[in-house]
Amino acid sequence: MIPHALSIAGVDPSGGAGVLADIKAMSALGAYGCAVIAALTAQNTQGVTDICPVPPEFVRSQIDTLFADVRIDAVKIGMLGQTQVTEVVAERLAHWKPVHIVLDPVMIAKSGAALLERDAVAALREMLLPQTTLLTPNLPEAGVLLEQAPVENLRDMRRIAEKLREKMNHSGERWVLVKGGHLPADDAIDLLHDGDRMIELPARRIDTRNTHGTGCTLSAALAACLPQAPDVPAAARRAKDYISQAIAHADELQVGHGHGPVHHFYHWWK
Repeated sequence: MIPHALSIAGVDPSGGAGVLADIKAMSALGAYGCAVIAALTAQNTQGVTDICPVPPEFVRSQIDTLFADVRIDAVKIGMLGQTQVTEVVAERLAHWKPVHIVLDPVMIAKSGAALLERDAVAALREMLLPQTTLLTPNLPEAGVLLEQAPVENLRDMRRIAEKLREKMNHSGERWVLVKGGHLPADDAIDLLHDGDRMIELPARRIDTRNTHGTGCTLSAALAACLPQAPDVPAAARRAKDYISQAIAHADELQVGHGHGPVHHFYHWWK
């Protein structure tokens, strides 16, 4: 059965991040992609110029209307923007109870623009994190969630993974994937931790400026892979390989004049 994966996130008109990137990644990995729009942005490969919030009640209506009709096998949560939207998403997912929830705590754009209200961090931490089955922060986002400065080495990354896992629900299978792309090293090592196992997911660092939407794409890939994989580590390895290849082929695209997108369809577009 082809899995149905849902992205709850913002819209990037350039297609490199947000819902548009998520649908590309989900489609590339064999899942039927659905989307709930949580925020609108005016942005391109050079930055974000404006943000238009989506009313919380309309976000609620989108979620309830979709779940009432379509089987959803996995949910990826990206940019939510507002506190009230974060609360509504948490409330409705608690009601519908999807099996897999991948939380990408999107806070800052690559250009430096804030994508989540400061007050919304607490709602994300207190209402969404307990429901999450797989958390995917980068190092700055992990620092915000733990209210501490970002770490700068692999040893401290391990402690961060342990601390974040402690903040998740202790019932059922829960994982945190701490992304190490901000570490000053030749390899981009991510850590996958479930409270017991600490699994390293290494990849070579690729010399390209075209990395717009890497976090969105990885979390969407995880949502697509989880219903198809025998376990979370297998899904994470497949998703990690996909994003690594998408970055490796990013320079084949020529989109915009800033940080271009990764190549979601590198396998098909020859």
